[in-house]
Amino acid sequence: MPQRFGVSALATTATIDVVSDEASTPGSDELVGGHQDVGADRFYFRQLLSGLDFGVGDAVAEGMANFSYLIGDRQSGECVVVDPAYGVAELNAIAEADGMKLTGALVTHYHPDHCGGEMMGIKIQGAAELLEIAPVPIHVQADEGEWVLKATSLSSSDLALHAPGDVVMVGEIPIQLVHTPGHTPGSQCFLVNGRLVSGDTLFLDGCGRTDLPGGDPEALYYSLTQTLAQVPDDVILFPGHNYSRLPHQRLGDNRRSNRVLLPSTPQQWLMAFT
Repeated sequence: MPQRFGVSALATTATIDVVSDEASTPGSDELVGGHQDVGADRFYFRQLLSGLDFGVGDAVAEGMANFSYLIGDRQSGECVVVDPAYGVAELNAIAEADGMKLTGALVTHYHPDHCGGEMMGIKIQGAAELLEIAPVPIHVQADEGEWVLKATSLSSSDLALHAPGDVVMVGEIPIQLVHTPGHTPGSQCFLVNGRLVSGDTLFLDGCGRTDLPGGDPEALYYSLTQTLAQVPDDVILFPGHNYSRLPHQRLGDNRRSNRVLLPSTPQQWLMAFT
C-alpha cells in the first residue's frame, strides 16, 4: 500500500524542527517538497561525488561513486548532509566553506557506503565519525533504526527515528521523508523544493538491489510504482550513486526511460527483476 504523506513526528531536535501533527498536514496528493519554489538566493543544495568532491584519494569511495548531498537554508545558515560517508570531515568543510553549519544528517538506508561501517572487510567512515566533528541528530526511518545501529558504532540516542511522511525543517526549508522500503526495510527518499533525493531506491537507470539482508522485491515494486508515483513529473531525481551518464534527471523523463518503472503488475516486475 502507498504511504500517506502526512507529517507526524517521532522525534524533535533543538536545531532542526520536525513538523508535528499539530501543524497543517498535507494530504496524500499534496507533497510538501514537490511544489515548492524557494529561490537559489535562499535554497542551498549541493550534489557531491565520492572520490572526486570528498573522499579524495580513497579508492573505495571512487569506485562506489556515491552521491552525498548538502541541503539547507542560506538565510539561517543551517544545512543537513545526506548520507555522510568516506570523507566526513571534507563534507563538513565544504559546508563551512559555503558559509553553512551542519545541524543534522539524513540517512537514506543502513548500507555502509551511505552511513559508514564495514563493507567487504573495509572500514568506511560515516555518521559516527561525523558526530565527532558535529554532534548532530541522525535522521532515519524507524524501520531502519536497528539496521543502522548494527552497521555503525552509533547508539540509539544518536538517532532521530521517523514515521513515513515526517517533515524535517532546516531553517525554513521543509524536507519530507518518504518511506520507500524494498532495498532495505527503512529506505527513505527526501523530497525538497522540486527535488527528490532517492538514495538507492531509484537510479536514473534501474533501482537498488533486493538480495541483501532486509531486501524485499515486492515492497520495492510498490515503493516505485505507488509511493513515488505521487511525486510530480517535473521534480528532478537525484540518485544515491553516479551510475549513469547524467547526474540527475527530470522524474517524468525517468518514468519513460527507466526499465524498472515499465512493468504494470507485481508479477511482471518480480519476473523481470528478481
